[in-house]
Order: sequence, then C-alpha cells, then structure tokens
Amino acid sequence: MRMMVMMAGALALAGCNEGKMETGAPIAGGAHAVAMLKSATGADVGRATATEVAGGLRVTVDARGLPPGTHGAHVHTTGRCDPPDFASAGGHWNPTGMKHGSMNPQGPHEGDLPNLVIDTGGRGTVALTIPGATMAGLLDADGAALVIHASADDLMTDPAGNSGARIACGVFHAG
Repeated sequence: MRMMVMMAGALALAGCNEGKMETGAPIAGGAHAVAMLKSATGADVGRATATEVAGGLRVTVDARGLPPGTHGAHVHTTGRCDPPDFASAGGHWNPTGMKHGSMNPQGPHEGDLPNLVIDTGGRGTVALTIPGATMAGLLDADGAALVIHASADDLMTDPAGNSGARIACGVFHAG
C-alpha cells in the first residue's frame, strides 16, 4: 500500500511539470549557428556552436591546436574576424548592459563563457547555456563572433576579465 501511495505521489508530481521545459532542455528543430574558429595565421583551431534550447541558447566550443592552459572565451558583438588581432569582432555581446563576469555581482554579459581549458595535446571544450538569449539576438544585422583569448578570464574585471590578446576567432553563421 505504501509503495502504491509513493508511486501515485510521484506521478502527480510529474504531471505538475507537464508542458514546462527546464532552461537548457533541447528543442526539437531548434535553430543553430556554427562558427569555424581560425588563428591569426588562418589555421583551423576548432568550432563553436550556438543551439536554441528551452529558455536560451547553448554555446559549445570545441578547440584544437591552441596553446595549453586556460583561456577566456566570449561571444563578441560583431560577425567579423579580421586578423591578426580580431578587433573587428568588437566587444562582448552584452544586450542587457551588465558588467563582465560570472563572479561580478553586476554581471555577467550574455557573451561571457566559462574559461576554456586546453590540455597538453592542444584540445579543449567548454559549454554554457545563456538564459534568455535568442538566435535572433545572436544573429542580428551585424552578426556575432566567438573569440578565444590568450590568457585566463578572471571572471570579474570589466570589460574582458583581463584575458589578454585575441588568439582565435570565428563568425557565427546560421546552420
């Protein structure tokens, strides 16, 4: 009897969430965009993918051929990646006007990602769901880019977490 009551309770609770998706849950047929990452010399160093999920965008970076260590990774406001310094990508994507960094009480920017850790083989992956972000916001009139920086992001200091020079960049294109 007790087991039947517990099962009924579990079914009732499951029904409470019916029709509601948690932020980050995959969406059937959700839009996506891809950015092929290049170094300042034009070498292919990976890709970034932005995928529409419930309540936001999931951004994933898969990098290769980069220097080992910890690197800042950010979505930038402009879909341009002119070498050698990638300054054409503009500042961080920040449509809500927040301060930089997940450790900043007034942050983060929508473009702030966790640090990308590259192993001794030159590979690394990082992913984050950006709540409230949309594909339309990412792929606005001037587009967006994913930038990888030379140093670790301190996750607090405006405007870019003291993450240093831009060493790789890729422009997002609808997929």
